[in-house]
Amino acid sequence: MTQEGFCYAFNPDACSSCGGNCCTGESGNIFVSVTEITAIAKLLEMDEREFRRNYLRKEGYRYSLQERMVKGSHDCVFFDRSRNGCSIYTARPLQCRTFPFWDYFRHRIDELKQECPGIIG
Repeated sequence: MTQEGFCYAFNPDACSSCGGNCCTGESGNIFVSVTEITAIAKLLEMDEREFRRNYLRKEGYRYSLQERMVKGSHDCVFFDRSRNGCSIYTARPLQCRTFPFWDYFRHRIDELKQECPGIIG
């Protein structure tokens, strides 16, 4: 898989053996839009207010998915280590769907390769 403007490609088949490096590790933000909040709450069959209270944290004027500590790692609250995958995959946020084609990594390919075994190039 390629993306215009990026000098590397991504092999999504590598996700099955990766261990969720993009969903675990250092603390960070997984920003969600109002539309994404609605979609995730619907997938989880939850009221949006309850979803916001249980799974989001306010970061400035935006919302981010919460993290949970697992063996010293900051895991996305929806990363399921037993399945090695996302428990809300069909409604995951745009930020997750566009990984690894983020502007941050455009000129940090060596850093990206250390995180993601699916990077080609």
